[in-house]
Amino acid sequence: MNLFGRIFWLLVTFRFRPTTKFFEESGIGFRVWPSDLDTNMHMNNGVYLSIMDLARTDLVLRSGLMKVVKQNGWYPVVASQTIRYRRSLDPFRAFTVRTQLIGWDERFFYIQQKFMLGKEVAALALVKGRFLKKSGGGVYPGDIAQAMGESSESPKLAEWVQQWTTAEDLGWKVNVG
Repeated sequence: MNLFGRIFWLLVTFRFRPTTKFFEESGIGFRVWPSDLDTNMHMNNGVYLSIMDLARTDLVLRSGLMKVVKQNGWYPVVASQTIRYRRSLDPFRAFTVRTQLIGWDERFFYIQQKFMLGKEVAALALVKGRFLKKSGGGVYPGDIAQAMGESSESPKLAEWVQQWTTAEDLGWKVNVG
């Protein structure tokens, strides 16, 4: 099933899945289709990123964040992401993507996403994203949390998240300037 079909299916069915809160981990199931495969006959690494987009969209829809975003003229963007692959996802294999907002800093939200084969993690990703205003400029993540009825103060980010952000910033400065 191509991405368009998956988006359509997500938009039609999200109302039938349980709602979730802003910080709760959510899960959504998928299956590896022949159009997802690379020459090694497992799911292509680019497809993982597309599936992650869908899983984040599911979280945004089921948590009610989509309504808040639309009311305020905001839209989400991914600033960066990293993923580690541990197990292949083979043709027709069912899997679940578990998505959870784990915190934020002054500009970015940090979202962890796990590709699960039963109880086994097949891939683990960290996404750094933010919301922008259609009128221009960024939205402070704490303001979004407050709009969702949560504290504007982030939970403490794990040390590995902070280290990744520091390393990413350093790499950018060294290579781009």
